Amino acid sequence: MRDQAETLRLKMLKSQGELSRSIAIVSGKGGVGKSNFSTNFAHALLSKGKKVIIVDMDIGMGNIHILLGKTPIFSLKDYLQGTEEIDAVINETEEGLRFISGGSGLDDVLEWSKEVFDRLVLAFEYLQTEYDFILFDMGAGATQRSIELIVAVDEIIVISTTEPTSITDAYSMMKFICIQDPDKTFHLVSNRVSKNDEDNDAVLRLQYAMRKFLNKETTVLGFLPEDPTVHKAVIAQQPFMLLFPNSPISKRMMLIADTFAGTNSGVVSKQGDGFLGKLRYIFTKGRG
Repeated sequence: MRDQAETLRLKMLKSQGELSRSIAIVSGKGGVGKSNFSTNFAHALLSKGKKVIIVDMDIGMGNIHILLGKTPIFSLKDYLQGTEEIDAVINETEEGLRFISGGSGLDDVLEWSKEVFDRLVLAFEYLQTEYDFILFDMGAGATQRSIELIVAVDEIIVISTTEPTSITDAYSMMKFICIQDPDKTFHLVSNRVSKNDEDNDAVLRLQYAMRKFLNKETTVLGFLPEDPTVHKAVIAQQPFMLLFPNSPISKRMMLIADTFAGTNSGVVSKQGDGFLGKLRYIFTKGRG
């Protein structure tokens, strides 16, 4: 259990608006480059002097550690099962990026029993006081447990490609989340954009659809171009931000990080109980 001194410290930090921003990175379908975005976006924020951690929530198929070229000894699964403490499952790259691997078969523990949920909250409390940004790399699509976490976080970054199916699936997920929480903050990023598509970006269509049909405003962070350096970086198991810092996609990623860092700076303080309060409410709702 967290002692009284640390609980008071958490409350003080919360009142001063110094807790981290919790962000779920999502997509309507798989294969749009969501995890690749997460790792490189994290490095872009890290280069600005921010403390960043990625929590791999791609249940059963997490690949953040692979993209970072790491082989973690322990994972989130080990922590939730109570065999390891939170410090043991936090991994660090040479550049100072922290991440927590999801581990294989994580769906076996994400039934969110009271014991598992209590450990999850303790971990998130700790992360909120230690980092500027907590990035939750979510699995493609939606499950009951992943939606509960997505609804609770402060902000959501939606990754889409220009393919019609990707745009439609992204809109469907955003619509479902809006039904759960109409005040949720959305940011949009279009990935794998060709030169011919730059003036007809997928995110603009998504933004228009959200405004027209759901009366919901969203923030466009930008687009990432189709770039051969991405494939080379994946093969090398290194973020393209590190291997090819002057590539077109790396420069675009820095612009996206600049835009994001300057938006919704007061999002945590204006949401009352914030991330953990919402997560507790969602978990206890309907569970007696």
